Amino acid sequence: MTDEIRAKLDMLADEKARFYVLRTTPTLQSEQVIGVKVPDLRKIAKDIVKSDWQCFLQQAKGNTLEESMLCGFVTATAKMPDAKRFEHIRSFLPMIDNWMVCDTFCNTLKPTKQNERDFWDFILPYFHDSREYYVRFAVVMLLSHFARDEYADRAFEILDSLDNDSYYVKMASAWAISVYFVHCPEKTMHFLNNNRLDDFTFNKALQKITESYRVSDETKSIIRKMKR
Repeated sequence: MTDEIRAKLDMLADEKARFYVLRTTPTLQSEQVIGVKVPDLRKIAKDIVKSDWQCFLQQAKGNTLEESMLCGFVTATAKMPDAKRFEHIRSFLPMIDNWMVCDTFCNTLKPTKQNERDFWDFILPYFHDSREYYVRFAVVMLLSHFARDEYADRAFEILDSLDNDSYYVKMASAWAISVYFVHCPEKTMHFLNNNRLDDFTFNKALQKITESYRVSDETKSIIRKMKR
């Protein structure tokens, strides 16, 4: 990371933001967090994209949460062919070591909408990777960009076959099921009645569905009764 960018981050450091990140992201060490808010990071990333973003990605090491998030935002938003973006995503994935970097990156990958088929094919191998955050990356991509009826059957087949027992994979899977329930309630209900999910993931999915303001109280009552 260049001295100029680091100086910007230090100037924008907010102790409350830093405390929030450390409290909600327990996998991070204190020295890994500067305390810069996400909107400020997006503004910095936008400036980087307008300049020599390739050089930035080559130099960045991901030593802090903020640097990793900047790399993710630049990778997701810089103009480049899909093939080149996939190369940069592969290079970026080792920097994902917490849910915050993973989820903000996936949500920012808007180019997915322009070429869904290639992005779908790209994420498929990662569902059965042995590394926790590689799998979470694939699952959050699933719920962020493919939560529609046409993908539901394939998505449930994938989620039902995940063999990664990591906490952040299970939480992402439960989140994905709840998102699909909002967009494809009938297919998701069928899946909830016919699956091989472990009890933790299944019950978390039910919990997240009942927490949604887009699900009726009547439906929530039915969902609560399904708890294992």
